[in-house]
Amino acid sequence: MAKQTKKQQQRQQLDNEKLYTMDEALSTLREHASKKFDETLEVAMNLGVDPRHADQMVRGMVSLPSGTGKEVRVAVFARGENAEKATAAGADKVGAEDLMEDMQNGNLDYDRVIATPDMMGVVGRLGKVLGPKGLMPNPKLGTVTPNVEQAVKDAKGGQVEFRVEKQGIIHSAIGKMSFKDEDIKANFKAITDAIVKAKPSGAKGKYVRKISLTSTHGPGLKMDLSEVEGA
Repeated sequence: MAKQTKKQQQRQQLDNEKLYTMDEALSTLREHASKKFDETLEVAMNLGVDPRHADQMVRGMVSLPSGTGKEVRVAVFARGENAEKATAAGADKVGAEDLMEDMQNGNLDYDRVIATPDMMGVVGRLGKVLGPKGLMPNPKLGTVTPNVEQAVKDAKGGQVEFRVEKQGIIHSAIGKMSFKDEDIKANFKAITDAIVKAKPSGAKGKYVRKISLTSTHGPGLKMDLSEVEGA
């Protein structure tokens, strides 16, 4: 039998049934954090919804006050003055038909795709390309907008999208282990508040059922639901 590492032994000693406060969870994750790189912190919320039904879909955008700690690559479909504004705001790629052809050729290394309303005729031809990756611009998410300058700044400044998966779970990164505790807490509150407020009309029974916090190589810790307002 292979000899267990110290980290594996530490993880086995954790109580799998314990419900952690935010302070306890952060302290525990820091104890198990890698010394070699800056791990990402992620929250998972198990919701009482079935997203196969339209009235139980949970999706939205929220700005994390402390940012994500990750560089966000943004592509913008715009022309003329709007294209100039998007470039000035820090977009990584701005274009029209040329950008569409670039994406059709497989160049999709972006975290967010934004478009002005007049460009949706061009963007619409990318449905089969952008849709499966969750990158299709959407007016409800603010990624189809005449104000591309603000949309680019929001994307670069820590705005994240959340979307419930088939199993009724939402996963979202909320920062890096190098963040201060108060910055992680602010991000945690922002994302959980947004998800609670996004409760759909078709949700029946208990909405927020479980919450866990983990890091890239850390254990998954069950959170006390009292850490989330409205849960």
